[in-house]
Amino acid sequence: MVARITASKSMRAILYYNENKVEQGKAYLILASGFAGDAESLGREKKLNRFSHLLRLKPNVKTNAVHITLNFHSSEKLKDGKLQRIGMAYMDRIGFGDQPFLVYRHMDAAHTHLHIVTTNITAQGGRIDLHNIGAEKSEAARKGIEKEFGLIKAESEEERIYPKIKKAEPKKIKYGHLPTKRAMSNVLTAVNRDYKFTSFAEYNAVLKCFNVMALRGNEGTAMFQNKGLMYTVIDEKGNPVGVPIKSSAFYIKPTFRNLEKRFGSHNEKRKPYKEELKKRIEDLFGAYRRITMHRFILDAQKQGIDVMLRKNEKGDVFGITYVDHQRRCVFNGSDLGKAYSAKAVYERISTQTRPLAAAPSQLRSAKRIDPLNIGAKMEPVSGRGGLWEELMAPPQQDFSVGMPKRKKKKKKQQQISI
Repeated sequence: MVARITASKSMRAILYYNENKVEQGKAYLILASGFAGDAESLGREKKLNRFSHLLRLKPNVKTNAVHITLNFHSSEKLKDGKLQRIGMAYMDRIGFGDQPFLVYRHMDAAHTHLHIVTTNITAQGGRIDLHNIGAEKSEAARKGIEKEFGLIKAESEEERIYPKIKKAEPKKIKYGHLPTKRAMSNVLTAVNRDYKFTSFAEYNAVLKCFNVMALRGNEGTAMFQNKGLMYTVIDEKGNPVGVPIKSSAFYIKPTFRNLEKRFGSHNEKRKPYKEELKKRIEDLFGAYRRITMHRFILDAQKQGIDVMLRKNEKGDVFGITYVDHQRRCVFNGSDLGKAYSAKAVYERISTQTRPLAAAPSQLRSAKRIDPLNIGAKMEPVSGRGGLWEELMAPPQQDFSVGMPKRKKKKKKQQQISI
């Protein structure tokens, strides 16, 4: 079992996220602890009012909503009754047993997973401290529950967590159609909740992995000067599709000003994963004596890394961004180090020209990442196609622009504009 705890400033946002899933037939409520009446008779307003009553007892606390997910291995076929007991046991062990909480079973992925909505404001007007709750309480609770209920341990090789965010589908976009906003809202909620980014460009790099893009407008426009922000779905070429929607129209309020507040803290949160990402990139280079940028990008995707090339108006590559879906963090190449910048990567690729006699064992034994089947036992990679490329690839890019060409006799190698 894998548990994730996220604190929020909007109870309405996390509650309505789950309620919208219920309306779409992708989730249902299995437990309402601390609520009067049957769970089936509770409407969303009654649920919100129950939490709002507690929030008013401590109005000076802004971060007062808690969203928890419990993810189970795909081989575990758990019934609602057992999931109810697991949910209650987990909440007791992290100190939330006396709090009102709602447990939803979601069905939008191949593995079983629960979403729990609660608040850290108590009936006495106190506040449950959330600082370091993951390491100090959640980890111990998770391990105890795995043992008590006979669950597959999260530390096992087969229990790896990868993104379950469903892409917005450009072909299904209709102007002004409500499902378009819902699809975008699902992406925005998950990205803002789970990923660590330190700039607007990095934020957009993650969104583009799921066919969504944030728009600020051109410099000098009123929208840009007022820090306005809109969101749109994009097609496989990165072109906007449908009608853009204002950031303030979404429940989680992913406005530019709110994003700016998070950039600094995200820089600290992603630091522990920097060296690991560099090692995984080095492994990709070390696996081959001959490699192209196209091959590098595809093989990186198989390892849970989207490589995004940034181009200027002329089509020349001037930067590179790495989106690590395994650790859910984003790094510009220069942030990782000089060796991982766009110029350095192209130079390294251009020097690796000698082919190997056989395919490297490193990539033959690599694991295929299935973004819709978190925690599933992953199959060995065989070939370059597969579900990851189909579902998780970034918008299609022209990799021939700015790429170094092979050396020809009596001709100098073409230079790259970086």
